[in-house]
Amino acid sequence: MAVLVLDPDLESHLKAVRRENDSDGHDEVWEGLHVMAPLPNDDHQDIQASFLAMLREALGWDTPAKFRAGVNVSDRHKDWQFNYRTPDVVAYLPGNPAKNFATHWQGGPDFLIEIVSSFDRSREKLAFYGKVGVREALFIDRDPWELEFYVASKKAGASLRLAGKTKMKGVPLSSSVLPLTFALVPGKPRPRIEVILTSPTAKTTSSRRQWLI
Repeated sequence: MAVLVLDPDLESHLKAVRRENDSDGHDEVWEGLHVMAPLPNDDHQDIQASFLAMLREALGWDTPAKFRAGVNVSDRHKDWQFNYRTPDVVAYLPGNPAKNFATHWQGGPDFLIEIVSSFDRSREKLAFYGKVGVREALFIDRDPWELEFYVASKKAGASLRLAGKTKMKGVPLSSSVLPLTFALVPGKPRPRIEVILTSPTAKTTSSRRQWLI
C-alpha cells in the first residue's frame, strides 16, 4: 500500500534514514515525487547480475557499448534529481546521443530491463522511457512468470508500446537492437530466462550462443 507523506519534517527524516541504511539505491524521483521502491530480493539481484555479465560476454568485453546496472536515467542535466528513473539493466550503444554525466545519463538507453517486484509500478515508467528515447525494454514478471517486450512508438516521444509477451515455453521475443532472443524455460528452483545470441560478431569473446539466467 502506498503512503503519501505531506509532512516535510517526516519526509526529510525518511530520506535521511534510507540514506544512512543504504536502502535508497533504487529510489527514483518522478517529476518531483520521491518514489521509494522496495529493495530487490535475492532472485532479483541474481537476474540483474547475470544479465549484466551475459551482455558483456555476448557483445564482447572490449565493445564500445556501455552496460550498466541501476543507472540513473534523466531527461535533463541541470536539476536532474527532480526527474529520473533507475532501470535494472541498461545498454547504451555507439551512436546513442545520450550524455553520461557520471551521476546520471541524460537520455535513454537503447535497451533496458525492468525486473518487476511487487508494488514497484514499473509499467508506469513506459511514458518516461518513450520520452527519453529508449528503443526497447524487456520486462520480467515473476508472479506469475512472463516476459513482456516493449519498443519505441513510431511517434517521437510517445510511450513505449507492447510488441510481444511470452510465457513458459512460448515463442521467443526477438530484439532488433541487440542480436538476442529471450524466452522462458522450466528450471529449479525457478524458471530460467533463455537468451540466445543470434548473430555473433568478431568482437564476441565467447563461443557460447545460449545462456540460462
